[in-house]
Amino acid sequence: MEYDPIKNKLGVFFNMSPALRKLFYNLLDLLLLRTWHIHKELRIWEKTAPAKADILDAGSGFGQYSWYMARKHPNWNIFGVDVKDDQIADCNNFFSKCGVTNAKFEIADLTKFSKPESFDFALSVDVMEHILEDVEVFKNIHAALRKNGMLLISTPSDQGGSDADGSEDGSFIGEHVRNGYNINEIQDKLKTAGFSKIEARYSYGVPGHISWVLSMKYPMKMLSASKALIILLPFYYLITFPFCLILNQADTNGNHAKGTGLIVKAYK
Repeated sequence: MEYDPIKNKLGVFFNMSPALRKLFYNLLDLLLLRTWHIHKELRIWEKTAPAKADILDAGSGFGQYSWYMARKHPNWNIFGVDVKDDQIADCNNFFSKCGVTNAKFEIADLTKFSKPESFDFALSVDVMEHILEDVEVFKNIHAALRKNGMLLISTPSDQGGSDADGSEDGSFIGEHVRNGYNINEIQDKLKTAGFSKIEARYSYGVPGHISWVLSMKYPMKMLSASKALIILLPFYYLITFPFCLILNQADTNGNHAKGTGLIVKAYK
């Protein structure tokens, strides 16, 4: 099963109108466990954030997190970067249509990114597992942060974070340069990059893994088998959605001795 082609096809469908895209963002906010963890950490950070914070969305992709931050905090300035020019053009077009003026997007390679002391906060969600030169990226983001700035990372761990538990799942890691980070490894790399204080914890513990299987993996398998099965998804989620919400809440608020994801905070 290939994850990216299915994800891209869904993106095309929900991008048919601004209303559908907003619905897509809302669905991702509800279903994606990583979003629950990111929103939790953003709520913590915003308590001490500058009133007019400058934010780097490092690997902005479809723009989900930039949309959330720009809409919730009109005084924040969001700068999203990605290597995919089609996604950058798409985000700039969509945000402009929606009248969101405090977010802009540019093509950039994070291994060569240079904007010294320009940001108060940087976000990297499911990006670092795709980049071989990760220490270079960490150094560039460190240089781009102002004093006391923070980098928030969500990435798979080395405990099955790429969901390659069986031979049939090998394609899940085909788009990754590493299967996942060891919790000590990523902290050491961030220290090498110059970060002075680092906090790392596991996400996707037992409840989170079950939620992922129910809310993402099984539906992706259905769509991989046949696109026509999309008509069954509303009925599938009608049954599974309440359980996923409970599981997401348990994972976000729990302390996990191990997990298939990592939430890392690094301070300059």
